[in-house]
Amino acid sequence: MATEVFAPAKVNLTLHITGRRDDGYHLLDSLVAFADVGDRLGVALSDAPHLAVTGPMAAGVPLGGNNLALRAARLMGADVRVTLDKHLPAAAGLGGGSSDAAACMRAVAALTGRPLPDAQAAAALGADVPVCLLARAARMRGIGEEVAPLASFPPLNAVLVNPGVAVPTGGVFARMMQTSNPPMPARLPDWPDAAALIDWLAAQRNDLEEPAIALQPVIGDLLKAIGAQPGCGLARMSGSGATCFGLFKTQAAAQKAARALARPGWWTEAVTLS
Repeated sequence: MATEVFAPAKVNLTLHITGRRDDGYHLLDSLVAFADVGDRLGVALSDAPHLAVTGPMAAGVPLGGNNLALRAARLMGADVRVTLDKHLPAAAGLGGGSSDAAACMRAVAALTGRPLPDAQAAAALGADVPVCLLARAARMRGIGEEVAPLASFPPLNAVLVNPGVAVPTGGVFARMMQTSNPPMPARLPDWPDAAALIDWLAAQRNDLEEPAIALQPVIGDLLKAIGAQPGCGLARMSGSGATCFGLFKTQAAAQKAARALARPGWWTEAVTLS
């Protein structure tokens, strides 16, 4: 028996770094949404773990036992055969590997009836895994293990652009000048529509944006290019980069921006975030 699951791209609409624990882990406060683009996994129970990778972003995906999807299945006490159709760029601030891991755990739960791990156990695989298990708009705090789904979230029209450069997360955090920054408000607003949400987001931050630009100046150029597109209400980096997003009032404007921003070697998608 096998099942197919979708692993959507994760987008950090905000990312406030609020402190650092004694063990070196950074504390965060992030508003996260998920796109209608992502990877697809075919998963079947097996006597031994196995991974095959296809798709336009297959190059460089680790195939051994350290792959997050196989580790996620092992966390649930199962070995699986996975066919991963890879469409999200790696190490791009989109939670691709974490979303694959979460999707694999959902598949194992469907195949075996076993419960999903709690957030603390899931976070041992990576800070983004708990929110990717939810795979819907949420607030993420702590080191990623505190996830609260949002009761209401207006869908957002967006363009995602990755300029094809590597941005090591450790290098970004190492360049942070201040690791104790203000969180988002304790109570988030009830946004009546997407325009209100975009206005509110514009007053928030991604605290990793500046150090990421210091590592890869093309990110700053990309943010300017996105922000210059007609109808763009906000341009910001997702996660630790290098993927950036622009938010638009209409789907047509986002699609037009995606066409205008396309470059050889870049990954560009018009999406809906929810």
